Amino acid sequence: MELSRRGFLKRGFLLGGGGLASSLSGGAFAAPKQKKVYKLANVQESTNICCYCSGGCGTICSTRDGELINLEGDPDHPVNLGGLCPKGAAMWGLRNVVTKDRKAKLHPDRVLYPLVRRPGKKEWERISWEEALEGIARRVKTTRDASFVEKEDGVTVNRCDGIASLGAAQLNNEEGWLVQKFMRTLGVVAIDNQTRVCHSSTVAGLAPSFGRGSMTSHWCDFQNADVILSIGSNNVENHPLSSRWVERAQERGATWIVVDPRFTRSAAQADIYGRIRPGSDLAFYGGLINYILTKKLYHRDYVVAFTNAACLLRKDYEFDPNTGLFSGWDPETKTYSDETWGYDVDHKEKWDTSEGSSFAWVNDEGTPDFTTPDLKVMKRDETLADPMCVLNVMARHYARYTPDVVAEVTGMDKDVMLKIWDVYASTGRPDKAGSILYALGQTQHSYGSQNCRAMCIVQLLLGNVGIAGGGINALRGEPNVQGSTDVGASCHQAPGYLSWPTGKKHPTLRDYLEKETYAAGYYANKPKFWVSALREWFGDNATVDNDYCYDLLPKVSPKKSYGDYATITTFNDMRDDKTKGYFCWGMNPAHSTPNAKHARKAMAKLDWLVVADWFLTETATFWEAPDMNPEEIGTEVYFLPAALIYEKTGSINNSGRWIQWREKAIEPPGECKSDFEIMELLFERIRTLYEKEGGANPDPILKAQMSYQIDGKYDIRALCWALNGFDVKTGKLLKGYGDLKADGSTACGIWIFSGYYNNEEAKLDPMKQPMTRRSKEDPTGLGLYPGWSFAWPANRRILYNRASADAQGKPWNPKRVLVEWDGQKWKQNDVGDFVTALPPDTNAFFMTWEQHARLFAYSMGDGPLPEHFEPWESPTKNVLNGRNNAPMTLYTDDPSVQRASAEEFPYAVTTYSVVEHWQSGTQTRNIPWLNEIMPANFIEISEELAREKGIKSGDWVRVWNKRGSVKVQAVVTIRMQPMKVNGKLTHVVGMPHHFSWATKLATGDNVNDLTPNVGDPMSFIPEYKAFLVNLEKAA
Repeated sequence: MELSRRGFLKRGFLLGGGGLASSLSGGAFAAPKQKKVYKLANVQESTNICCYCSGGCGTICSTRDGELINLEGDPDHPVNLGGLCPKGAAMWGLRNVVTKDRKAKLHPDRVLYPLVRRPGKKEWERISWEEALEGIARRVKTTRDASFVEKEDGVTVNRCDGIASLGAAQLNNEEGWLVQKFMRTLGVVAIDNQTRVCHSSTVAGLAPSFGRGSMTSHWCDFQNADVILSIGSNNVENHPLSSRWVERAQERGATWIVVDPRFTRSAAQADIYGRIRPGSDLAFYGGLINYILTKKLYHRDYVVAFTNAACLLRKDYEFDPNTGLFSGWDPETKTYSDETWGYDVDHKEKWDTSEGSSFAWVNDEGTPDFTTPDLKVMKRDETLADPMCVLNVMARHYARYTPDVVAEVTGMDKDVMLKIWDVYASTGRPDKAGSILYALGQTQHSYGSQNCRAMCIVQLLLGNVGIAGGGINALRGEPNVQGSTDVGASCHQAPGYLSWPTGKKHPTLRDYLEKETYAAGYYANKPKFWVSALREWFGDNATVDNDYCYDLLPKVSPKKSYGDYATITTFNDMRDDKTKGYFCWGMNPAHSTPNAKHARKAMAKLDWLVVADWFLTETATFWEAPDMNPEEIGTEVYFLPAALIYEKTGSINNSGRWIQWREKAIEPPGECKSDFEIMELLFERIRTLYEKEGGANPDPILKAQMSYQIDGKYDIRALCWALNGFDVKTGKLLKGYGDLKADGSTACGIWIFSGYYNNEEAKLDPMKQPMTRRSKEDPTGLGLYPGWSFAWPANRRILYNRASADAQGKPWNPKRVLVEWDGQKWKQNDVGDFVTALPPDTNAFFMTWEQHARLFAYSMGDGPLPEHFEPWESPTKNVLNGRNNAPMTLYTDDPSVQRASAEEFPYAVTTYSVVEHWQSGTQTRNIPWLNEIMPANFIEISEELAREKGIKSGDWVRVWNKRGSVKVQAVVTIRMQPMKVNGKLTHVVGMPHHFSWATKLATGDNVNDLTPNVGDPMSFIPEYKAFLVNLEKAA
């Protein structure tokens, strides 16, 4: 039996007080007269995963006699090796607090029973679960029946417009998946989760580039990099576990670069620091791309073999720097047609569906009818001489981004900038690897998706994707924001990154399959994934004759787009009396939504609100905010007490796509329940109402399979079986997504997870499934840890790893081998992300139909190449093209936005997190000792601005714009410096965003009252990181 490090040390303690070494060597020692009782004697240990960032740090929970005795880092976990940040180390405090006489007791502010706030009341009322479930079910039915749309413009849409839902990122995978199924079964399309306001730009930027929208590597791989660029991420403070792996890279000789508006703790540890104006990242990337191309520093063999650099574009494609517009712009709809962005096609090829061919499954009985797609074969020039090849088009586009211009736009010191470019571009060699680490500083912009696209271009040019030590690495926020994205808890995506049906594009199942099935690559299998998903959703009710119940799914209005159902729009719809009921699952939008004052006022027009959480949040108590009058608010609010992470079971995904299991360590206190049980009980009540009373089209509710039980009891293991996939005749678990079929014989809730819970022989034991493996072996020394947990897809640790070897299958770097062709077969140190049954070809990115990565991405709706535009509120003008703001920025015409001008509000703001707190502070602001360390909000301002305003550290400062006004204390610091931007001295200030009114410990004004509620056209993410304010010393 493999002995863990913790077990080894624990055994030493239990052997006696004389020390482990002497006891094992047989040396004699004198027993102490009074033995101190070992704190963890006679405890039961359970493994769990931290509830803060998406590092996925392992923890060990120790319980005794029904009490949580201790919580600490798991020393055997490959990611954190036993370490925890201040927040993770304090997770015990979510359940317990320490009294003055040093005793432990349940947290006094944890909600233990269902509550309701009646319309117009100032107080909560305790109710039973029976009352809560009955009351909510009745509210849901009333709203659904009143706002249900069965047909629209001749299309069956089966949509409920009166209800919206937010949440899943704090829930386990299984619960998050159930949220979207629960809501969509009711007909709700306005579904979102925390990824919308934090990392939705990652998927929107990476998927068009590579075929998938996820972090391409994983935490332990950072150690393999030769150069690391942290940009838009203070990873030392906000993802502390990452610094261990960055430091390991530094110890091996790597250079660490940090680019940030503030001199952060990460910058203090870095080798090179570059200060940048918030919102000018695309100018920085454009300059870097220009630098790489003009100096021919790109990895030519990689670029020609594995990207679309050699593909020829249509001759009618163009970009006009005078207007800042690409060809295809429609000024009336403010959208692009991508017709001119396509490839110059040589010819088309049809699918071979004959017997014995790879596409013969199309003819299997039970497979829906659809017209198979034709494969476009592009014209290519591998000499890269043709002026219309992608590489040359890109070179012309970025020729404007000279070092002088970029330094002016970004405010960055030119010499520092050139040094950064030169060092990072040095990784464009076969024996080098460069890694980009980024977070919300890149994604939370009205062009955040294009920020992510630009990083993809840089990494592809340098050959840094698919290799050990490379990648585009999103350091995600909420603990399961990766999982909540994966499971499709958002308005535009079904589980596994399939598109959610729209009335305009996908009115029928046939339309869906014809629009979504790729002509080549792995997404040619989409019909298998989609039919299997429908088979799981509706069980035996789904047959080929009724299109597997496809028509029962709710569809986006034929008159609208996905962005009309995202978070920002949801609050506008509340204000406009369109959304009348709202569910919040572990999220706190009254704090985290931009223009939060507007959000509070909008919520006051809801008929009802349901919040499932651990503590009373700003969302649950929006009606008692300082600027609200409870007596005037008619919203009925239900609060449902939820179980903590270690009070329930389920899986969770870290940023590196590792699916890890949380064991239940202890029973939840009071009447708290898991979100899984809450949803199951609530849906049962709603279904019963429709069975008894009927109502607006009850079929979607009555025909859905929503009861996940074992032996007559709700059991999350049954839900795991559904997500993994199973044979519908035998019920046996599928080994992986390669077993899925389009003929209705397989059912699978999320195709990319298939294989995570596939041990049929131990079906009832989660601890004998792939996701719970705990082998610490690392055969290659590259930190792959293939026997630890399960990484989707197919336990693959580094995506696109075919690109780690050249066109002939020879590794670029023999010291960092992921895959290698030996002349007969592929050697796979990592699970190959390509068709490993075939000899070498150049199809390294088989999740795109081209099977190559895209430097030029026609599928980016707001432009095939990233272009710099100023933030919606900017202290300067755009000098790189003739348009100041991105032309497709969303929601700008809504009157609530109240745009700030630079004349009236001259100071640029960026928001950020501190190490002691997390996001909206629901957890951390309820832990006393974290609040002792960081008790209040503040604003960081430079010494120069402080002198100009007569402000000293500790002074109260009023910060305001047209949307709101807050008072915070000043921190005057050299971490902030004025910058010269386009010849003008520009001041930037920084403000954390964790604080607000709801807790009893650390409170303060909500900084998100200031942020603008405008959005990225591809990801619908708000603009949090660059906006304008004025400030003064408070009276």
